[in-house]
Amino acid sequence: MTPAEVKKRIGDWLQSERIEIKNQPNESASFQFLFRFPPNPSGHMFNVINPNGRDLVAIGSGTRVDLGQQNRMKECMVDEPSEWNSWLHNVRLELNRSGIDWSLHLGHGEDGKKGPLQAFHVSEPTWFDGLSKNTLMQSMRKLWLAKLTVIHEIKHKFGPGINKPGPVDDWKKEGKQNYPKKEDPTVEGNEFEGFGSGFDPSDWV
Repeated sequence: MTPAEVKKRIGDWLQSERIEIKNQPNESASFQFLFRFPPNPSGHMFNVINPNGRDLVAIGSGTRVDLGQQNRMKECMVDEPSEWNSWLHNVRLELNRSGIDWSLHLGHGEDGKKGPLQAFHVSEPTWFDGLSKNTLMQSMRKLWLAKLTVIHEIKHKFGPGINKPGPVDDWKKEGKQNYPKKEDPTVEGNEFEGFGSGFDPSDWV
Protein backbone atom coordinates (compact mmCIF):
# COMPACT_ATOMS: atom_id res chain seq x y z
CA MET A 1 0.00 0.00 0.00
CA THR A 2 1.10 3.54 -0.68
CA PRO A 3 0.88 6.29 1.96
CA ALA A 4 -2.01 7.83 0.02
CA GLU A 5 -3.90 4.53 0.10
CA VAL A 6 -3.21 4.10 3.81
CA LYS A 7 -4.37 7.64 4.52
CA LYS A 8 -7.67 7.01 2.74
CA ARG A 9 -8.24 3.67 4.45
CA ILE A 10 -7.55 5.03 7.92
CA GLY A 11 -9.74 8.05 7.26
CA ASP A 12 -12.58 5.80 6.08
CA TRP A 13 -12.18 3.43 9.05
CA LEU A 14 -12.24 6.22 11.62
CA GLN A 15 -15.21 7.92 10.03
CA SER A 16 -17.09 4.62 9.89
CA GLU A 17 -16.76 4.54 13.69
CA ARG A 18 -18.14 8.11 13.90
CA ILE A 19 -14.73 9.46 14.80
CA GLU A 20 -14.19 12.98 13.48
CA ILE A 21 -10.68 13.55 12.14
CA LYS A 22 -8.67 16.67 11.50
CA ASN A 23 -5.72 16.86 9.11
CA GLN A 24 -2.66 18.10 10.98
CA PRO A 25 0.07 19.77 8.85
CA ASN A 26 3.44 18.10 9.42
CA GLU A 27 6.42 18.48 7.08
CA SER A 28 8.03 15.32 8.48
CA ALA A 29 5.03 13.12 7.66
CA SER A 30 3.06 12.16 4.57
CA PHE A 31 -0.08 12.54 6.68
CA GLN A 32 -1.15 13.08 10.27
CA PHE A 33 -4.66 12.91 11.70
CA LEU A 34 -5.84 14.36 15.00
CA PHE A 35 -8.97 12.88 16.55
CA ARG A 36 -10.75 12.13 19.81
CA PHE A 37 -10.99 8.57 21.11
CA PRO A 38 -13.32 7.28 22.39
CA PRO A 39 -15.52 9.59 20.29
CA ASN A 40 -17.33 11.19 23.21
CA PRO A 41 -16.74 14.17 25.55
CA SER A 42 -14.56 12.07 27.88
CA GLY A 43 -12.31 10.89 25.04
CA HIS A 44 -8.66 11.85 24.71
CA MET A 45 -6.88 13.43 21.78
CA PHE A 46 -4.94 10.97 19.62
CA ASN A 47 -2.66 11.23 16.61
CA VAL A 48 -2.06 8.79 13.81
CA ILE A 49 0.98 9.66 11.71
CA ASN A 50 2.92 8.22 8.77
CA PRO A 51 6.51 9.54 8.91
CA ASN A 52 8.07 10.41 5.58
CA GLY A 53 9.81 7.46 3.96
CA ARG A 54 8.44 4.87 6.39
CA ASP A 55 5.97 2.06 5.74
CA LEU A 56 4.29 2.35 9.13
CA VAL A 57 1.79 4.44 11.03
CA ALA A 58 2.24 5.39 14.68
CA ILE A 59 -0.71 6.06 16.94
CA GLY A 60 -0.09 8.11 20.03
CA SER A 61 -1.57 10.27 22.75
CA GLY A 62 -0.25 12.46 25.55
CA THR A 63 -1.51 13.52 28.96
CA ARG A 64 -0.46 16.53 30.99
CA VAL A 65 -0.57 16.13 34.78
CA ASP A 66 -2.71 18.48 36.84
CA LEU A 67 -0.94 21.23 38.83
CA GLY A 68 -2.46 20.10 42.11
CA GLN A 69 -1.28 16.55 41.53
CA GLN A 70 2.21 17.77 40.67
CA ASN A 71 2.32 19.73 43.92
CA ARG A 72 1.27 16.63 45.88
CA MET A 73 4.03 14.69 44.12
CA LYS A 74 6.59 17.29 45.19
CA GLU A 75 5.47 16.90 48.80
CA CYS A 76 5.77 13.13 48.52
CA MET A 77 9.27 13.43 47.05
CA VAL A 78 10.38 15.44 50.09
CA ASP A 79 8.43 13.71 52.86
CA GLU A 80 8.46 10.13 51.55
CA PRO A 81 11.21 9.77 48.92
CA SER A 82 11.19 5.96 49.04
CA GLU A 83 7.41 5.95 48.59
CA TRP A 84 7.75 8.27 45.58
CA ASN A 85 10.46 6.13 43.98
CA SER A 86 8.37 3.00 44.52
CA TRP A 87 5.28 4.62 42.99
CA LEU A 88 7.18 5.82 39.92
CA HIS A 89 8.83 2.41 39.54
CA ASN A 90 5.43 0.72 39.58
CA VAL A 91 4.06 3.12 36.95
CA ARG A 92 6.96 2.22 34.66
CA LEU A 93 6.31 -1.48 35.24
CA GLU A 94 2.60 -1.06 34.46
CA LEU A 95 3.44 0.66 31.18
CA ASN A 96 5.97 -2.02 30.28
CA ARG A 97 3.38 -4.72 30.91
CA SER A 98 0.96 -3.00 28.55
CA GLY A 99 3.28 -3.78 25.63
CA ILE A 100 3.22 -0.26 24.21
CA ASP A 101 5.88 2.41 23.75
CA TRP A 102 5.85 5.17 26.35
CA SER A 103 7.75 8.12 27.75
CA LEU A 104 7.50 10.01 31.03
CA HIS A 105 8.25 13.73 31.34
CA LEU A 106 9.66 14.50 34.77
CA GLY A 107 10.32 18.02 35.99
CA HIS A 108 13.85 19.43 36.07
CA GLY A 109 14.85 20.67 39.52
CA GLU A 110 17.35 23.47 40.07
CA ASP A 111 19.66 21.04 41.88
CA GLY A 112 19.73 18.72 38.87
CA LYS A 113 17.35 16.24 40.45
CA LYS A 114 14.25 15.06 38.67
CA GLY A 115 10.97 16.65 39.64
CA PRO A 116 7.37 15.38 39.64
CA LEU A 117 5.67 13.58 36.77
CA GLN A 118 4.50 16.41 34.52
CA ALA A 119 3.26 14.54 31.44
CA PHE A 120 3.41 11.17 29.74
CA HIS A 121 2.99 9.82 26.20
CA VAL A 122 1.90 6.44 24.91
CA SER A 123 2.28 5.21 21.34
CA GLU A 124 2.36 2.12 19.17
CA PRO A 125 3.53 1.53 15.57
CA THR A 126 1.82 -0.67 12.99
CA TRP A 127 3.51 -1.52 9.71
CA PHE A 128 1.58 -1.32 6.45
CA ASP A 129 1.67 -5.08 5.82
CA GLY A 130 -0.13 -5.71 9.13
CA LEU A 131 -2.52 -2.78 9.02
CA SER A 132 -6.25 -3.44 9.17
CA LYS A 133 -9.23 -1.77 10.76
CA ASN A 134 -9.00 -4.29 13.60
CA THR A 135 -5.30 -3.64 14.33
CA LEU A 136 -5.90 0.12 14.21
CA MET A 137 -8.86 0.03 16.59
CA GLN A 138 -7.21 -2.47 18.93
CA SER A 139 -4.11 -0.26 19.15
CA MET A 140 -6.29 2.69 20.08
CA ARG A 141 -8.07 0.63 22.75
CA LYS A 142 -4.76 -0.57 24.17
CA LEU A 143 -3.35 2.95 24.34
CA TRP A 144 -6.56 4.30 25.85
CA LEU A 145 -6.52 1.66 28.61
CA ALA A 146 -2.82 2.25 29.29
CA LYS A 147 -3.52 5.97 29.70
CA LEU A 148 -6.42 5.28 32.03
CA THR A 149 -4.22 3.00 34.14
CA VAL A 150 -1.67 5.77 34.72
CA ILE A 151 -4.35 8.40 35.29
CA HIS A 152 -6.05 6.19 37.88
CA GLU A 153 -2.70 5.55 39.58
CA ILE A 154 -2.08 9.32 39.76
CA LYS A 155 -5.54 10.11 41.13
CA HIS A 156 -5.43 7.25 43.63
CA LYS A 157 -2.09 8.39 45.07
CA PHE A 158 -2.19 12.17 44.61
CA GLY A 159 -5.87 13.08 44.52
CA PRO A 160 -8.13 14.53 41.81
CA GLY A 161 -6.10 17.70 41.32
CA ILE A 162 -7.42 21.24 40.91
CA ASN A 163 -8.44 21.03 37.23
CA LYS A 164 -5.52 23.21 36.14
CA PRO A 165 -2.73 21.86 33.90
CA GLY A 166 0.71 21.93 35.48
CA PRO A 167 3.95 22.96 33.76
CA VAL A 168 5.88 20.61 31.49
CA ASP A 169 9.55 21.59 31.46
CA ASP A 170 10.37 19.53 28.37
CA TRP A 171 7.58 21.13 26.34
CA LYS A 172 8.61 24.60 27.50
CA LYS A 173 12.08 24.02 26.06
CA GLU A 174 10.51 22.95 22.76
CA GLY A 175 8.13 25.90 22.66
CA LYS A 176 5.04 23.73 23.24
CA GLN A 177 4.08 24.94 26.72
CA ASN A 178 0.75 26.37 25.60
CA TYR A 179 -0.19 23.39 23.44
CA PRO A 180 -2.88 22.60 22.29
CA LYS A 181 -3.63 25.69 20.20
CA LYS A 182 -7.01 27.32 20.52
CA GLU A 183 -8.12 26.12 17.11
CA ASP A 184 -7.59 22.48 18.09
CA PRO A 185 -10.53 20.47 19.50
CA THR A 186 -11.16 21.09 23.18
CA VAL A 187 -9.74 18.46 25.51
CA GLU A 188 -11.60 17.94 28.76
CA GLY A 189 -9.75 17.60 32.07
CA ASN A 190 -5.96 17.16 32.15
CA GLU A 191 -5.44 15.40 28.84
CA PHE A 192 -3.49 17.34 26.22
CA GLU A 193 -2.47 16.06 22.79
CA GLY A 194 1.29 16.10 22.48
CA PHE A 195 2.43 13.25 20.26
CA GLY A 196 3.61 13.66 16.69
CA SER A 197 5.10 17.12 16.36
CA GLY A 198 8.36 15.94 17.89
CA PHE A 199 8.21 12.47 16.36
CA ASP A 200 11.55 11.04 15.27
CA PRO A 201 11.20 8.31 12.59
CA SER A 202 14.53 6.84 13.70
CA ASP A 203 12.80 5.73 16.89
CA TRP A 204 11.14 2.98 14.88
CA VAL A 205 14.30 1.63 13.20
